Amino acid sequence: MITLGIDLGTSGVKALLLEDERQLAVASAPLTVSRPHPGWSEQAPADWWRATCECLDALKAGHPRALTAVRAIGLSGQMHGATLLGADGAVLRPCILWNDGRSEAECIELERPDLQLRQRAGNPAMPGFTAPKLLWVRRHEPEVYARVAKVLLPKAWLRWQLCGEYAEDLSDASGTLWLDVGARAWSAPLLAACGLDERHMPRLVEGTAPTGRLRAEWVARWGFEQAPVLAGGAGDNAAGAVGVGAVTPGDAFLSLGTSGVLWATTAGFAPAPDRGVHAFCHAVPGTWHQMGVMLSAAASLSWWASVTACAEADLLRDVEADDRAKVAAEGEGACWFAPYLSGERTPHNDALLRGGFVHLAAGTRRVDMTRAVLTGVAYAFRDMRDALAAAGTRIPEADLIGGGARSDLWNQTLADVLGLPLHQVAGSQHGCALGAARLARVAADGVRLFSKPLRQRSYVPDAPNARRHDRDFAQWQQLYGRLRHLPTPTADLSSFSPPTTEPA
Repeated sequence: MITLGIDLGTSGVKALLLEDERQLAVASAPLTVSRPHPGWSEQAPADWWRATCECLDALKAGHPRALTAVRAIGLSGQMHGATLLGADGAVLRPCILWNDGRSEAECIELERPDLQLRQRAGNPAMPGFTAPKLLWVRRHEPEVYARVAKVLLPKAWLRWQLCGEYAEDLSDASGTLWLDVGARAWSAPLLAACGLDERHMPRLVEGTAPTGRLRAEWVARWGFEQAPVLAGGAGDNAAGAVGVGAVTPGDAFLSLGTSGVLWATTAGFAPAPDRGVHAFCHAVPGTWHQMGVMLSAAASLSWWASVTACAEADLLRDVEADDRAKVAAEGEGACWFAPYLSGERTPHNDALLRGGFVHLAAGTRRVDMTRAVLTGVAYAFRDMRDALAAAGTRIPEADLIGGGARSDLWNQTLADVLGLPLHQVAGSQHGCALGAARLARVAADGVRLFSKPLRQRSYVPDAPNARRHDRDFAQWQQLYGRLRHLPTPTADLSSFSPPTTEPA
């Protein structure tokens, strides 16, 4: 059986054709993020649809027989985004994304004791989640709020576009703060706190459940032999878990994507909100998970590449060459990097926090700063590891997924910092789309095959490096306490006047 997995990410859409367990083809199309104000992060759903069409058009052009034989489609998507629709299904405003930090004040409102948010949702109120975004819209865009008929997460909007059904899987719904995560059902009190009820929500389904069939117009456009069924699918992290077979309690993975995730599958609902640990439903029925989340993982290296106008691969090669030459910065050139470019979740839950380089010197080189970016992200993962441990979850080893996990240098740094064996697995860069395609197969024929992919390479902690990182991590942790109190810089252009004549 051939299935199709579509992953609606932040930086792009990816579509993967899967025949049983064999990946036949992958197509991708980029997306951009709009940041109209500091701390804001938005995308237009129309761009999601354009990118999805580009992916399917590419698969039709390159693999027409395989595409037409698809029997089921699974969806994976970036979580938490608030996509607001009117009664006619029209999008009312750009989607407010997972890494948007504007709703800090609204989070305080959701934490009032009578709501019992943390007991019901299993998570603290964070600006990235969906519920505070709706309160922000109610307060600042009342004319938009008054017209809201449906609130959808990104992949639920894509499902509606594909098959006309309002449905959402439990793993993605867990990140709204409207779900009773233990009961796997919408919470009427949490919805009412935002002026909503179940009529505003899509129906809930398990990730393996069928939710409808592809619209006839799209069947004709892409030439499917029959209308594929659409599976419930999963939020991106749960889809990645299915992709690497992390479906049994005790399984773990580390995702080094735009954001960073340290995941542990659990047998039951195990909330630990005080440390910023997320406790969500898994996409697999009767299963849950814990995870720590950082907002700027591989995104930190992408940002640094854009600032330096240097390709990420070239920056990584510079560090590798520097290491081989044994001139890695120790002392004068060494510096720290705090990867809080969009605030942080685990363990700080601080949307206003910002990152940066610290301890720059006249002898600091670009390669030293690149190394600091890699290490700073690794230290943030260690913060997550410690938060999970404090919540009772200890991870003995983990698989690696995400685009950043293609770097041997970064993978070894993570292993040394975390003190854990990490395993690079086959197809890891397509983990979310692969997981979505696997869930589609279950929806189509009920056969559950969530085997673990081949481990291609393992990274074992190097003892001397691990000891050095133990020492340095304690110092790096002090950055948070200092950065959170720094004032926000402002640009004062009041006395600036441009020259009236050309310079000599």
